[in-house]
Amino acid sequence: MKILLLLGVLNGFLAVALGAFGAHGLEGKITEKAIKTWEKAVNYQMFHTIALFLVGFLLTKYEGTSFVTAGWFFFAGIILFSGSLYIYATTSVKVFAMITPFGGVAFLIGWILLGYAIVKFVG
Repeated sequence: MKILLLLGVLNGFLAVALGAFGAHGLEGKITEKAIKTWEKAVNYQMFHTIALFLVGFLLTKYEGTSFVTAGWFFFAGIILFSGSLYIYATTSVKVFAMITPFGGVAFLIGWILLGYAIVKFVG
């Protein structure tokens, strides 16, 4: 599914740009703890960007709604997990940190669905 590959491209770009912004643009403007939170958001975004590519490439060879659903859960996880951490790191508004676990659950569901789809559809 081309959209998942394009979302991978977009998120890869954003992870690199946001990582550079965190390292250079936020230094001295937010606390060291907030910088570590920002870095965690970047890392999880990049890891799951790779997962989006994996799902997108698997979909070029195999058909299965579980692959598609896994990809959308990875994307939702990036938005909820990394997005909430980016906002929390720069605002310190705790309600955003309370959204983060929902993104983590979305990641976990994505990985479970990907594993299921691989067992079901891949040779």
